[in-house]
Amino acid sequence: MAFTTIRFTFHLVAPDLPRILRKRLLPRGYPLPSKFAGGIRLVNTFELCFGKLDGYNEEHTSIKLLALSVCRSIVSLASFKGRIRQFTCTGTIIEHTPPSMRILTSASLIRSSEEDGSKILDKLKIKVRLPSGKLVIGTLWKYDSYYNIAVVNIKASPELREACIHNQVPANVKLSQSKLVAIGRAFESGELMATGGTLLHGTTKFDCQQLMASTCKITKAGIGGLIVGSDGKFMGMSFYYKDGAPFLPFSILQKCLKHFNKFGRVVQLSLGLRIGSLQAEKLHVREQVHDSFPNAHGIYVQMVSDKSPAADSGIKVGDVITKIDKLELFNAQEFHELILDKPKRILRHGEGMPFTLAGTQDKVAMSR
Repeated sequence: MAFTTIRFTFHLVAPDLPRILRKRLLPRGYPLPSKFAGGIRLVNTFELCFGKLDGYNEEHTSIKLLALSVCRSIVSLASFKGRIRQFTCTGTIIEHTPPSMRILTSASLIRSSEEDGSKILDKLKIKVRLPSGKLVIGTLWKYDSYYNIAVVNIKASPELREACIHNQVPANVKLSQSKLVAIGRAFESGELMATGGTLLHGTTKFDCQQLMASTCKITKAGIGGLIVGSDGKFMGMSFYYKDGAPFLPFSILQKCLKHFNKFGRVVQLSLGLRIGSLQAEKLHVREQVHDSFPNAHGIYVQMVSDKSPAADSGIKVGDVITKIDKLELFNAQEFHELILDKPKRILRHGEGMPFTLAGTQDKVAMSR
């Protein structure tokens, strides 16, 4: 559950205010103000919609058409502990295996808002609002805290359609300024929402290195929703940030779903590296690399943990990794995708991974 800001902007009769607030706020999981003076206005709530596509213009028409093309795959979810709502978000139907369907959404749905948010709440009841407005009960299947993703099962419904993401050719996420559309659904109203934006090659404010950045301005109701390209291809799953929605690329999501099926969880190989796309690094970093390796491309090593597999293999801060297993790298997402492909081989056979550094022909073997 995310914290909600309360501002005092209108007036109610003072004796009635505490009772009205408790009745309206507590069941929704919102905090009560410390003082009951004047009036209140809730901002940045889970009921706040995004993408006011009023009027007629070419851009808004395209956004609406993209949203309508997947509307029967878009649902909203809310988690409850007793009668108190904990969180609401958007979800996408990703699999239909009778008699059930699976929904991809954010793991914030089941995480505690206290401390670092890593605790998973027990005995939650999950409600899913379908496009028709009907409410059904969902059950948690799998989740991963690092990627902040969860999969919820519901009983199959004829009004829903599976979003065809598994057999789709991965969209090109290398092109900066590519047009994007963020799609979500509000829980209480059931309203379908959409807004436009562009892909950015900057970093995000979140710990997950695999997140990509966009200028799509969504609200918290859009967390867990779809990000699609202007050509209709699925780009990723969105999260909330005030300056624009970061999103986890579908290429990473697909591999996580495969891990759920193969291992029952997402297997994270702890390499002790923090990396970023070289082209997204700050100018002074690019200059340092350019002076030594003018034509270098790949991923830039930002941090190496002591006594980690990366440190033991000789990788240092400032290195540029250009290849893994002879496959050229151009951005950080490609690196993480390849790492997610390795667990089965490494876990079973203990094999290492050969890395090639810029300016050398040498390969650095890294083992788990």
